[in-house]
Amino acid sequence: MSTVRQHAMQPLRRKWAGPGFETLASIFGFVYTFLAVNFLLAAANAPLVFFLSFVGDPVAAWPFFLALAVTVGPSLAGAFSAFHALAEEDGPAVRPVAAFLRGYRKSFSRAAPVGLAAVVLLGFLVFDLVILQSMPGAAILVPLTVTAASVVVCVSVLMIAGTVLLPQARFKSLAKAALYLAVKRWYLSLAALALLCIIAAAALTQPVLGTALAPAPLLFVVWSNAAFSFKAALQEG
Repeated sequence: MSTVRQHAMQPLRRKWAGPGFETLASIFGFVYTFLAVNFLLAAANAPLVFFLSFVGDPVAAWPFFLALAVTVGPSLAGAFSAFHALAEEDGPAVRPVAAFLRGYRKSFSRAAPVGLAAVVLLGFLVFDLVILQSMPGAAILVPLTVTAASVVVCVSVLMIAGTVLLPQARFKSLAKAALYLAVKRWYLSLAALALLCIIAAAALTQPVLGTALAPAPLLFVVWSNAAFSFKAALQEG
């Protein structure tokens, strides 16, 4: 009788059942989306990726590559659309290719001008930066120019994210909101800049591998922060 009681009082051992179907489906959705977005980003920016693979020193030819980067804006809208769809769909239902192409088409009319304006402003600022380095006031002017270039990048990315999140919003309102959020949530702007710099460094050093592996996971973090900023601003308003 005592032996039976001892066995009854011993805790039951739980068997690890492993990850469930929903967890595996969610992981599959993320991996599939990242792979598809990387491929589509490379295809949408094919001239940029092609010449990066053959030019030995892209930094020395920065005006040429900056001009080719004009295609980045609409492709970024497509990537953000795929990430936005990922939050609404799950597992086998995820269709990142269709979401990317749909977002690219719908947001092109607004994302393309944003990308073009960013390229023009960055070209002007980088050209000024090259000249200012040899001037007496370089210690003050260079940091200001770098800060202005950083603001241009952050505002442009937020505007493109806004075209996906708020497709009915007016262009002027999006620009004001993007500038406001870039300054107010400066820590997220710094994080976005760091991630974008990692993507750029990977593309410059290893164009094929860099564009095949790096962009999508890092851009997903950039997108998540931008979406959080817009949603928080809408709730506050």
